[in-house]
Amino acid sequence: MFDPTPILSGDRRALARLLTHIENAETDAPEALAVLFPRTGRAHVIGVTGAPGCGKSSLVNALAKTIRGTGRTVAVIAVDPSSPFTGGALLGDRLRMRDLAGDPGVFIRSMASRGALGGLAEATADMVTALDAAGFEAILIETVGAGQAEVDIASTAHTVLVIEAPGLGDDVQASKAGILEIADVLVVNKADQPNAENTVRALRASLDMASDPEPLEWQTPIVSTVAIDGRGVDDLAAAIRQHRDYLESSGRLLRRERERLHHELTARLRDLLLEKLKARLSDGHFDATVDKMVARELDPWNAARQLARGA
Repeated sequence: MFDPTPILSGDRRALARLLTHIENAETDAPEALAVLFPRTGRAHVIGVTGAPGCGKSSLVNALAKTIRGTGRTVAVIAVDPSSPFTGGALLGDRLRMRDLAGDPGVFIRSMASRGALGGLAEATADMVTALDAAGFEAILIETVGAGQAEVDIASTAHTVLVIEAPGLGDDVQASKAGILEIADVLVVNKADQPNAENTVRALRASLDMASDPEPLEWQTPIVSTVAIDGRGVDDLAAAIRQHRDYLESSGRLLRRERERLHHELTARLRDLLLEKLKARLSDGHFDATVDKMVARELDPWNAARQLARGA
């Protein structure tokens, strides 16, 4: 029987061991998470996404220090891309965030995406549960940074920051493939670079074009920052607090939490049903079906229907 006492009392080693078990999908992790789940629901989960090169890690580092300066505890989950060949990851955020090390009110965990799409690793939601139960008041999730494939963060976080930077090509890159729509706060980082104001104007124009004809209660702000020297980070932290206040006062926080748990339950149910289906298939049936698809004797749609009927 899992004893939650060490984690609930702030034992960092016990928490780190549990996170490792979660990431490795070890068999004892679900029991631990089930025991911890009733102690969750207090943390403010903040997603940070954007294209590579926009300075997400530097901004997360500066934002964590700013939040910590208000007396709140902070956890950071930094998802790094895995190699499609070796499965390994650099986990470089542990190096970039060294100046946060040693503070008992800050916990940093880098993890590999292990091929998961949408900018997040499959274990991210479980890690949020563990960190929430451990008492961290703000949880920052930094996505892989694959650009337009990052929309999954909207189903995991209460507040989503979309980071842009001048000089990365298309000034309205964020408006593509749903990225602009998931932003609760837009951030133009590296605002000391040329054309930063042009990037702000382009984003504001994109927001105006995408706005609903009915006035919205929350107007997505655009905050300019220079993460490496901290400029604008206080303004960003204030915008995040304002969004949290808005969620609470409007009742949308509960709605977002329901949507988050709905998404998580759907994903888990899908995975369990797929495992159950594959376990019921006779040996070689699945591979034989794939062989028929390769030979173009069977299309994927009818293949799936046949497997589902025959399981």
